[in-house]
Amino acid sequence: MATTSNPPVASATLARGVIYIHSAPRALCPHLEWAVGRALGRAVNFDWADQPVLAGSRRAEFYWEGPAGTGAALATAIRGWEHLRFEVSEDPTPRSDGGRWLHTPDLGIHFAQTDTAGNIVIGEDRVRYAMEIAAGDVFELQRELQVALGTVWDDELEPFRHASDDTPVVWLHKVG
Repeated sequence: MATTSNPPVASATLARGVIYIHSAPRALCPHLEWAVGRALGRAVNFDWADQPVLAGSRRAEFYWEGPAGTGAALATAIRGWEHLRFEVSEDPTPRSDGGRWLHTPDLGIHFAQTDTAGNIVIGEDRVRYAMEIAAGDVFELQRELQVALGTVWDDELEPFRHASDDTPVVWLHKVG
């Protein structure tokens, strides 16, 4: 009598990435740790620091590891809170694409696929859509590609990314 065996179960592909909480109200900080911990399946503690760009807010960076797709779970777990600015990255693995999730209170969330060098990858269908919407208008094509790249999210988050204890904020638009 022939016996059959089940094929070996492939282990989940381990991914890693970073959560950048660029600005969060103080009262929200423990809730963010709880939400991230729940998504990761373990308790986490962030090393919070004051965010000099926005008085009364805090910032943190947290490096994580988990199964591929954890970046999406983390972004989903912390999106939707008012006054929260964050960025989640997931590095690509041999079996999965990388990704970047950006969130601001005014713009909501933006997702972009990334390659092994961290570059944003715009899919063929998105490029075709941009060309169709632009209908030959070079300025509209540029606008559509900037949306696909998340340029307005990057522009809004940039001051928050560079504001830390070691990097003083330079306010070019403030007078006096």
